[in-house]
Amino acid sequence: MKKIILLITCMFGISVFSQIKVLKNESLVEIGKDNSVGLYKKADKFTINYQDLNTSNLNTIRSFSFQNLDGDVSGLYKLIIDGFISTPDENIILELPNDIIELHYERNYGQPTVQFIQYINKNRKYVGKSQFLNQKQVEKVFGKANGKAAMYDKSATINRTNGTKPGSTQASTALPASNSSNKNKKSRK
Repeated sequence: MKKIILLITCMFGISVFSQIKVLKNESLVEIGKDNSVGLYKKADKFTINYQDLNTSNLNTIRSFSFQNLDGDVSGLYKLIIDGFISTPDENIILELPNDIIELHYERNYGQPTVQFIQYINKNRKYVGKSQFLNQKQVEKVFGKANGKAAMYDKSATINRTNGTKPGSTQASTALPASNSSNKNKKSRK
């Protein structure tokens, strides 16, 4: 009888441990980060994390993600940098699969800056705002300062060598919101 109870106890102990499954850990690679804004890569999915300044809780971290189809990361970087060269009159609106992102340009302390404004789940009620970034900070976030930009430029180069033209996608084809007068523009903070 003691052997049967011991056998049942051992089998029960083994079955409890067999419910735990070890998952393959896919690494999340940091491409660049500056203060509270960072760009990360997992497989071919890129995520921008930022500390939400629009909430009363300063520990709120928000993110938006997109695939690097046809060089979207490079396209987003170019779109942001072009906004520093010639500041748009209105916010640049980008539609991602799950969110709407606006690039809001403003001059702070005499230099142009950009802010990510995220409409979470495409709902204009839920808004997240990043800190303002200058051009040097954007270059750091996109890995231009540390050489990690090759991690997303590689896939765009592969597409070009395969004969496919790097077309425009959701992240790089957004048009500025049209508003006829710049005089009525309100500064959002």
